[in-house]
Amino acid sequence: MLTCQCNAIHRRDVVCGGGAALFSAIVATLIGSGKPVRAETIAGKVPEIDRVAVRVVIDSYQFAVAPSRKVSDIEIEHFGWGIGGGKPPGKTLISEFGLSMHVESRRGTETRHVLVDFGFTPDALVNNANLVGIDPAALDALVLSHGHYDHFGGLAGFLKENNGKLKAKLPIYVGGEEAFCSREWTAPPVRGDFGALDRKALEGADVAVTYAAGPALVADHGFTTGHIGQTSFEKLLSPSAMKIGVDGGIGCYADKLPEDERTKAVIPDQFRHEIATAFNLKGRGLIVLTSCSHRGVVNAIKQAQAASGISKVHAVIGGFHLAPYKEDYVRDTITALKGIDIDYVVPLHCTGEPFYEMAKAEMPSKLLRSYTGTRFIFAA
Repeated sequence: MLTCQCNAIHRRDVVCGGGAALFSAIVATLIGSGKPVRAETIAGKVPEIDRVAVRVVIDSYQFAVAPSRKVSDIEIEHFGWGIGGGKPPGKTLISEFGLSMHVESRRGTETRHVLVDFGFTPDALVNNANLVGIDPAALDALVLSHGHYDHFGGLAGFLKENNGKLKAKLPIYVGGEEAFCSREWTAPPVRGDFGALDRKALEGADVAVTYAAGPALVADHGFTTGHIGQTSFEKLLSPSAMKIGVDGGIGCYADKLPEDERTKAVIPDQFRHEIATAFNLKGRGLIVLTSCSHRGVVNAIKQAQAASGISKVHAVIGGFHLAPYKEDYVRDTITALKGIDIDYVVPLHCTGEPFYEMAKAEMPSKLLRSYTGTRFIFAA
């Protein structure tokens, strides 16, 4: 079995090779109890899954009359109006600038359910989860990609709404203590307080908050990538500032941060804690959920490849965070994605329309359109 050591856990710009052996480096901590817990690791290959269905629970845009269709081996189901069963129109899906995805995976007779990110508001998450039929009691894991409000804003309200329904000690994977730092939005169009993840709400909900600095098995079927190294041409833009310290129980503990961050009051957000989530579909390759790609969509894919030892990528789904970049940079990203030879590309959230228009021209057979409520079913 191959092994890999990184010099220090906070030096995340290095991607260690060695495939699944990376899992031996996972450090997980249960917040609030003071007792360390260890995320489940993998000895050998990552699991092979027979079927992966990704539902976009929250995204920026909905088109209610888009017809469902099948593209090659993928079923694409659009949600529609939220009517049926003889009932008149009532609630329908809420779209907002945020992201949440639900994954149902199957391996043999086993089924697992994972909720990745939680949108901007609990109103949208609770409403949409109910409409699309997500059963809170069936959830096997939660994953937060990073500590931005448009990805965790709905979490506390969702947990409160479903108090007593979730499995005891339901794990929620985060990339590290940085996820809890208070943040200020510093980019256009307006500066302002960007909130902080509610640690007390998580403790009250009895979920097991787990640090996944390295790759970690998620609900026996998928895995988090661990911290995403910066090894490609991609350059990080920091639209937010991270406040170091805890005030009134809100914020991040300095002594749990990397040494170069502990003594500073406010620093530009480098998203060292950002993680992606992936599944290995039998005979097809990886399905990578990038969430927001602040550290680069190509880097996120490379991290999933390194963590799993699998080079083939069947699909990449999520925000690619290309809206703030110039056209040449977006084009370089498309060239890099084409070089990886991904079967399907599904841009969401913060990707931006310029990417979609360019990708539609340059790789039309690989690009798939998605809206709030869309479900992609990938089968082996």
